[in-house]
Amino acid sequence: LWTMASFEPCRAKMEAEGIAESAIAAFESTFNSLVSGATGLIPESAISPVPELVKADDMSVEPDASLLSKTVVCKLNGGLGTGMGLDKAKSLLTVKGNECFLDLTAKQILKMREVHGEKVKFMLMNSFSTSADTLDFFAKKYPILAAEDGLEMIQNKVPKLDATTFEPAAHANSDNEWCPPGHGDLYAAMVASGRLDALLKDGFKYMFVSNSDNLGAVLDMKILTHFAATGAPFMMECCERTENDKKGGHLAIRKEDNQLILRESAMCADEDEASFQDITLHRFFNTNNLWIRLDKLKEIIDKFGGFVPLPMIMNKKTVDPKDDSSQKVIQLETAMGAAIEMFQGATAIIVPRTRFAPVKKCNDLLLLRSDAYVINEDYRPILNPACNGKAPVMGLDSKKYKLVGALEEATEGGIPSLVNCERLTVKGLVRMSNKTKFVGAVSIVNNSDEAKSVPAGEVTGDIDLTDSTGLGPMKVSVVKTSPIDGQKPGTSGLRKKTQVFMGENYLNNFVQCAFDSVKESGTDLGEGTLLIGGDGRYYNPEAIQTIVKMAVANGVKRIWIGENGLMSTPAVSAVIREKGPIWQKAFGAFILTASHNPGGPDEDFGIKYNCENGGPAPESLTNMMFEKTTLIKSFRICEDFPSIDISTPSTKTVTSTDGTTEVNIEVISSVDNHVTLLKTIFDFPAIKALLDRDDFSMVYDSMHGVNGPTAKKVFIDELFQPDSTCMNAVPKDDFNGGHADPNLTYAKELVEIMGLNKKGEKIEVGDRKVPSFGAAADGDGDRNMILGTQFFVTPSDSLAIIAAYADAIPFFRSQGGLKGVARSMPTSGAVDLVAKDLNFDLFETPTGWKYFGNLMDSKAIYGETDYTPFICGEESFGTGSDHVREKDGIWAVMAWLSILASVNSDGQPLVTVEDVVKKHWAKYGRNYYCRWDFEGMDKPKATAMMDKMRADTTANTGRTIGKYTIAKADDFTYVDPVDGSVAKKQGLRFLMSDGSRVIFRLSGTAGSGATVRMYIEQYEPKVLDMVTSEALEELVKVALELCDIKGFLGTETPTVIT
Repeated sequence: LWTMASFEPCRAKMEAEGIAESAIAAFESTFNSLVSGATGLIPESAISPVPELVKADDMSVEPDASLLSKTVVCKLNGGLGTGMGLDKAKSLLTVKGNECFLDLTAKQILKMREVHGEKVKFMLMNSFSTSADTLDFFAKKYPILAAEDGLEMIQNKVPKLDATTFEPAAHANSDNEWCPPGHGDLYAAMVASGRLDALLKDGFKYMFVSNSDNLGAVLDMKILTHFAATGAPFMMECCERTENDKKGGHLAIRKEDNQLILRESAMCADEDEASFQDITLHRFFNTNNLWIRLDKLKEIIDKFGGFVPLPMIMNKKTVDPKDDSSQKVIQLETAMGAAIEMFQGATAIIVPRTRFAPVKKCNDLLLLRSDAYVINEDYRPILNPACNGKAPVMGLDSKKYKLVGALEEATEGGIPSLVNCERLTVKGLVRMSNKTKFVGAVSIVNNSDEAKSVPAGEVTGDIDLTDSTGLGPMKVSVVKTSPIDGQKPGTSGLRKKTQVFMGENYLNNFVQCAFDSVKESGTDLGEGTLLIGGDGRYYNPEAIQTIVKMAVANGVKRIWIGENGLMSTPAVSAVIREKGPIWQKAFGAFILTASHNPGGPDEDFGIKYNCENGGPAPESLTNMMFEKTTLIKSFRICEDFPSIDISTPSTKTVTSTDGTTEVNIEVISSVDNHVTLLKTIFDFPAIKALLDRDDFSMVYDSMHGVNGPTAKKVFIDELFQPDSTCMNAVPKDDFNGGHADPNLTYAKELVEIMGLNKKGEKIEVGDRKVPSFGAAADGDGDRNMILGTQFFVTPSDSLAIIAAYADAIPFFRSQGGLKGVARSMPTSGAVDLVAKDLNFDLFETPTGWKYFGNLMDSKAIYGETDYTPFICGEESFGTGSDHVREKDGIWAVMAWLSILASVNSDGQPLVTVEDVVKKHWAKYGRNYYCRWDFEGMDKPKATAMMDKMRADTTANTGRTIGKYTIAKADDFTYVDPVDGSVAKKQGLRFLMSDGSRVIFRLSGTAGSGATVRMYIEQYEPKVLDMVTSEALEELVKVALELCDIKGFLGTETPTVIT
């Protein structure tokens, strides 16, 4: 069978994947070894031990700093650390203080440059799995290194082979069909990336290679000088084997040609195991710190046709590493150190253990994090002198502490002192803290199923914690679960039917994945505060109690909850950004809302996470959450934690039974922080003067959403207006059976009061006095609708007018005026005209407030251009500024009242909303605009309709329909000017030659079904008094023809017209 196996299926698979020829050739060499019947084994009879080697500590060479300009340092950074439970680059794991492997590596390189005055070349071999995270890390923390040419080359991947046929393995998840080829791929990657040729061309001669998790492996000047002086083509750093190293590979001499070779454990036959582990016979092991002459490497690669033939390492696995019952496969690997046998004249030296300090297990990690190691002036971890040259021997329970997550939980209270410890053995689950000092030989046992706390102070000898007091109400239960389909958050979080969220483990799964993602992104849940609020819809109270219990189980120590569980989305952002003191500042928040969607047991529920800047979680974080929902196996919850009374502001401290930890929970006002912020933004006395005019009246409809208490606080408590100003101001869990969406269709009670119908047309009001000003908010308080007496202000016009009158608002005026404006792509271009006229920076973004947040934080977070003060808005009734990182419904209402206050004078006739809008049109022209929503559509059919238009963009460009010619048809793509991220498929655009636009989007905010949104816009510089429906009648017909919604979805009648 072996001789019949062909490499061609592997070649075809690798070529289809775009893998370089050098990597294919290297894998073919390894494959041929397999099918030839080779086992990859090196028998003891074929080798002899290595005699004495030169010791680095005994070398008397004078360091030659001039060699640095010819030397490149390469770190192997392709590992995910899956053996320790990690699913991102292992080198990003925190190892000392707040610094990770790559922090210390980068500082080592920069320090060497500083000391020697030479620009030491630095590069990484990343894998496809580690590249993005690693490059993002360097771009943010070490931009000087990130900007250097040739920082990265990518490790290749090879097919897993069916263990029976040796053909490429197949699996439902195609990612499981591939495996890394081992670090022996270094040589093929250098060829494929062009790095080898580029380095030689630039005059580089020497390369020092080591693993990214070995912080002891720094470029040593004495060793470099020695390597250069010997003229050797290849040099391996070795350490002398101890009992702890006997199962690892060793250096040997091949008898047939007296060549140094490397024998790994997988290359040893069972009958030779005793000799293999004899550390007095085979005394030296490979540290994987290698020194290579690049010119000699090039010669070998050219000799063998583009690759280095390396001994095969065969590993027997299953195609799905998480499923032992899946197809049996062979994974072929090579080791880079094995190349020693390819270099005639290769040599090795003995280095001290300080140059070999990899982190392979949690034992290593705990030791490195502790005070037993310190970071020296070269940013290299060294044994604390107080340890007297001997590191503590670590023996954590291998079953309990195999994964980093378990160690993190065990050291949630801090890292214990190990500097005076000789040996630490732990059996069972424990909780350690920085208040504990281990002294001498310590053995801890806990035979119970609950983690028990190690005592504070000095701890020595044998300790049995089995019967000690536990955590009581703060005992963590780990509940088994399994992935639930469809938990992918959209731009506004995760939204589903309420009954779905109430299903078994649905909320728990998502919350656990959110906590895991937030922790993985670098947030310490034990510091600062978690905020919880929502729009009060059905199931909010129960969900809050669940989140509290899970937060405590995941290490959160302080929680703020909005009174009655209520807090508007903009208020949450305000609390995150404004509420102190600084040591209590919120690190993030869960907002329980489905925004403007209906509420109730048979309607919609939602949850979203906001970050420390007050804005929605970025796509990188929500993608991480979603990925984790597809893999989750368990969640953490403190089932006995007491329920919290959220009905009134209060503070509660819950302490564990053993007294080692406590959690503080504060129920806070749902409105005070937000209102306090608004009072710093607007001139409340000026607004009050407007409201107190005899000829002015207003009504604010909160639609029984969360904004009711805020509206009453502002207009009744602060501005002393009558109670009738605030209508539907009592939050209800089903929004009183209504649809809390502030538009002409759903805010019908307010619209009728303001003398309009659902099309925005005037109705007969008789002698009834219509208020001068009307406004509405949605369920979570972030949207707004503005109305005048029998007059509707489109959201697009509202945005443009607020921008034009920004100086009427102290927040902008006192900062030197507005600098930047932004609108979502479907929003009309009305604000564009204002920006051009007043010289504001202007941005057109995809729909989603996170894009505005990036622009607002351009300077503060990214160190880029400062665009603030800033105003932004969406056609879907969302408007806001940089005072928070969410749209803010009541902010928009106050902005309009500020504008009206600024244009009205005592003793003069009232300047109305309609007057302001028409004056604006007279100056800038009018953007006739409407949006048609087709709600509850069949999602597959709606997607097919969008795909058909997407496929026809080229054909439609230049096409004439009626009086319109399509100048350009495309699918909107946005390149973020701040972080460089790219958002594709953000809406289909038909841009007409006269400036008119037709746009189609599928909305992701509905709890079920799909919403097709059709946007129609036509600009008129002079004709300002047409009825919108009549002005857009012909363009609407064109839009319906372009999308063929009748053919795909069986209707041309929208649910809502705005």
